[in-house]
Amino acid sequence: MAKIEIVPPPPDFPPPPGPAELATSALVEQAFTRASGAPLVKGNTCRLLKDAGENYPAWFAALGAAKKSIFFENYIIENDEVGHQLAEVLTERARAGVKVRVMKDYLGSWNPRARGYWRALRHAGIEIRSFNPPRLDSPLGWLTRDHRKTIAVDGEIAFVSGLCISKKWTGNAKRGTPPWRDTGVELRGPAVAYVERAFADVWAACGAPLPPEALSDLETLPMVGDAAVRVVADAPRKAGLFRLDQLIASAARRTLWLTDAYFVGFAPYVQALCAAAQDKVDVRLLVPSASDLALVSAFSRAGYRPMIEAGVRIFEWNGSMLHAKTAVADGRWARVGSTNLNIASFVSNYEIDVAVENEEFARQMEEMYLQDLENATEIVINMRRRVVPDRKSAPPPLEPERKGPRGASGRAVGALRFAHAVGTAVTRRRALGFAQASLMAVFGVLLLALGAVAVLWPRAVAIPLAVMVGWLGVAMLISAVRLRYRRTPPRRKRARTPVKAAPPK
Repeated sequence: MAKIEIVPPPPDFPPPPGPAELATSALVEQAFTRASGAPLVKGNTCRLLKDAGENYPAWFAALGAAKKSIFFENYIIENDEVGHQLAEVLTERARAGVKVRVMKDYLGSWNPRARGYWRALRHAGIEIRSFNPPRLDSPLGWLTRDHRKTIAVDGEIAFVSGLCISKKWTGNAKRGTPPWRDTGVELRGPAVAYVERAFADVWAACGAPLPPEALSDLETLPMVGDAAVRVVADAPRKAGLFRLDQLIASAARRTLWLTDAYFVGFAPYVQALCAAAQDKVDVRLLVPSASDLALVSAFSRAGYRPMIEAGVRIFEWNGSMLHAKTAVADGRWARVGSTNLNIASFVSNYEIDVAVENEEFARQMEEMYLQDLENATEIVINMRRRVVPDRKSAPPPLEPERKGPRGASGRAVGALRFAHAVGTAVTRRRALGFAQASLMAVFGVLLLALGAVAVLWPRAVAIPLAVMVGWLGVAMLISAVRLRYRRTPPRRKRARTPVKAAPPK
């Protein structure tokens, strides 16, 4: 009988996790699941896609190979070269017998000259729904938008990104206009079913729900990789990604690198980033230097100073519009999706992001982030304009990983102080800088202009105000009538217990 020799593991081989480590991991996963509302789905493959040059070809190849079903959802679908290419692929597949469903946002895709575009798609057999058109009984309902960008094909492949259907993302080589910078991810595996169900939720919000057989069975989808994924499908007032990002900022030990297109920091989120930076975490934020929404850039720059003073490093992209919404932390956790770091995306819109727990994917995200920083400029504080001279403006050096609990969690959870950049500029609760002065100047000019218009042309102010007040009154009356005449289910009559007659004496 041969003797079996047991070879000891090498000295650098990590020991197996003990009961305490396994319990901590289970608690962290439970916290992430409850905060985001998205379970951790294992057995997926994730492919990182950069810009339109990698996303659009992958999209159109998957759509062109569809055999059963296509779920296509996007905020902006324009009637241009990219939109026509999409229409050709969807029309060809619909005529081949594939069930094609398209969800577009009414406001994002609104174009009076595109009626023929949508009419041709419907004639080809494509089912199209428009999210949240204006309604008489909801004057402020237009604030909620479907900002998701997803594709799901045959239950086998899905895409989640920040890209819309527009030639802005491809640029114009003849005019020297570079393409927009954006990021997407391709998914294969069980997570595809969760992307389908996210599409089904918005589809049901606009009409009859999808039949159950139109969605893939979660139990039958095979595992095809080693990436664990959370499909965080946010709806209005859920704020799942906001809560998840708060936990990630609290749990990060070495790095937290963020990219966002329309960053408007508000107190809880900014305080979480500042707490992590003060706890020696390398926190970086990459934002566009020139945005397609100039007012958002002004709001964004107004909040730079407290973040930089806390140690957060802020970079502005020097190329064309930066439209990506990504995050990577500690080389093990990454996020790609449609959610911007502002209150509208966190609370008001339908958004979707993919949170990936995979070291290889996170490594690719880190490499891409460092490449982006080569085309960015770091924002620093002018020492001559500093108000508190005894605090360092440079970020703290990156220290080796320490064991044990960190202090970021307690400070981030306890950060409940409301301090918005605009509120700061108006109330002067702290020293104001150049960015705040510019913001105050803009609002001051707008208020003076509004006052001058009200004096010179009173009707120009009174008529819009009267329209808004009248609209609100009509909406309230409609709601009151609906509540008044809502049919209530009839009350059930109580069965009386028969009373026995007393026997005669």
